[in-house]
Amino acid sequence: MLREIIGLLSFLTILPVKTHTSIPQIAKYTWLFPVMGAIIGLTGGALAALLQLIGLPPIIIASLAYGFLIWFNGFHHLDGLIDMGDALMAHGSPEDKIRIMKDERIGTGGLGLFFIVAITTFTCLYSTPQNQLPHIIILGEVGAKMGLISSCIISKPLDEGIGRHFIMEMDKKRFILSSILSFIISFLLLKHQGMIGILASIIGGLFIGAIARKNFKYTTGDVLGASNEFNRMLTLIILVILGGV
Repeated sequence: MLREIIGLLSFLTILPVKTHTSIPQIAKYTWLFPVMGAIIGLTGGALAALLQLIGLPPIIIASLAYGFLIWFNGFHHLDGLIDMGDALMAHGSPEDKIRIMKDERIGTGGLGLFFIVAITTFTCLYSTPQNQLPHIIILGEVGAKMGLISSCIISKPLDEGIGRHFIMEMDKKRFILSSILSFIISFLLLKHQGMIGILASIIGGLFIGAIARKNFKYTTGDVLGASNEFNRMLTLIILVILGGV
């Protein structure tokens, strides 16, 4: 089990961990995605805390923290966000849209969706009180992964692609287990405010899954990546709103 969990962390990040595991093997532990998100967020939160100690302006800290997070994730999810944006802007059948999603070229739909999500995520990090920023970053990553999982639970996978393994391994019992883990982490960090943020990410993941079903019939790895980026943004938005109440 430990080998598969290490493999899962390696798959989700740029960490050069060498394990003799396959995608189907590590996909069995998809329910641990929120914990992986907490680990990823912990590294980003630690970076933000270090930059605060150095005395950098909040706007620079927010920029570097966001840049670090998408880099540490290997840009995989960001690529999915852009590809899904292109597919959503296209006309035609679900098959045509999936074909566009797989195209390596980047269109205005992808660039537009990337800009909206990126600038909103950045401004949320910048708007966060500096004493809460490390905790907010961690919760943002937990929310991102929880949103990805909730997209899986209502999705129909294609017969090909890496994403299908994670969708096939997610059932109601594992979804509940992932949710419990996420709520525990969020409560420990920001009490009820954090739990509401996670609840929003679950709803956001269902929303992305529903959009995929309507437009593509199936959910691909790109859709799951887009769900990760969208629900990080959504979690941060909710946490910023609650922080100002």
